[in-house]
Amino acid sequence: MPTTHLLYLHGFRSSPQSAKARLVAEQVARQHPQVQLWCPQLPPSPRAAMALVAGGIAHWPRERMAVVGSSLGGFYASWVAQQMRCPLVVLNPAVNPARDLARHIGDQTAWHDPAEHFYFDPAFIDELRALDVSAQGAAAAQLAIVAQGDEVLDWHEMVARYPQAQLHLLEGSDHALSDFADHLPRVLQFLHLA
Repeated sequence: MPTTHLLYLHGFRSSPQSAKARLVAEQVARQHPQVQLWCPQLPPSPRAAMALVAGGIAHWPRERMAVVGSSLGGFYASWVAQQMRCPLVVLNPAVNPARDLARHIGDQTAWHDPAEHFYFDPAFIDELRALDVSAQGAAAAQLAIVAQGDEVLDWHEMVARYPQAQLHLLEGSDHALSDFADHLPRVLQFLHLA
């Protein structure tokens, strides 16, 4: 059944203005104008972020939706896919953000607008732990695009976290997937957009 509703979740300190989010939005608008795409600005609190997402997709048809997530958004997207039992695409996904983001507690700046600040609260670490679905098997089809050149996250951990996924392992690239335009056709094909 073709996908009519697509959720895109950005990473830590990122936004709907990320290069990957904009590329997805442009391609979906151009090639699949009937698909409803939503890329919300996620609040710093993981609990609040997933409450926002859950509210926004509450009336979406589960059998016709899919979710894409980048970095921390990949961790969140994994939780969404588990709840909604829908296809999942992860792009250099955060595997253990409770561990990795513990060193980022405190004042942070937004990647796309350094004038914008937010506070990453210590309580958010437990909120991340509560969203971890890594012990559960895949709820639906998964595609993982993982860069061996990722300078932020360990590609071995990403590959091990998604053993049931179709894996597209990139020899180089980087955490931001600067060459994402080259891989977008594979993502769109996997998503079976209407």
